[in-house]
Amino acid sequence: MFIGELSRRTGVSTRSLRYYEQQGLLRPQRRASGYREFDQSDVATVRRVRILLAAGLNTDLIREVLPCMADEGAILAPTCEEMAQDLKHERERLSRSIEQLQAAHAMLGSIIHAGEAITARVGRNG
Repeated sequence: MFIGELSRRTGVSTRSLRYYEQQGLLRPQRRASGYREFDQSDVATVRRVRILLAAGLNTDLIREVLPCMADEGAILAPTCEEMAQDLKHERERLSRSIEQLQAAHAMLGSIIHAGEAITARVGRNG
């Protein structure tokens, strides 16, 4: 199938599919005319890539773990122990990022609240 058909079957834009190819996540055959030709297994690959992107993984890590992923219903499961460890490390990194964002959110709330208090005082005295 050509890239347009893969796009229709997966709901992923052709631009994204070209990006996945650039990143080494898809490896279509090339016709003499230069057209990309994908097969049915690429539909499943795109589905896996989308799940891993939604899980917060970057394309470099996805390229590493993709060969060790098996479909487990609507989700994926790692089949290689070292890949499972990589995923655990990535989850820990995400947890730290979440904590940093929550702290930044709280600090911004304090700043906004302090600014509102100053504005209210100036309004009463002005």
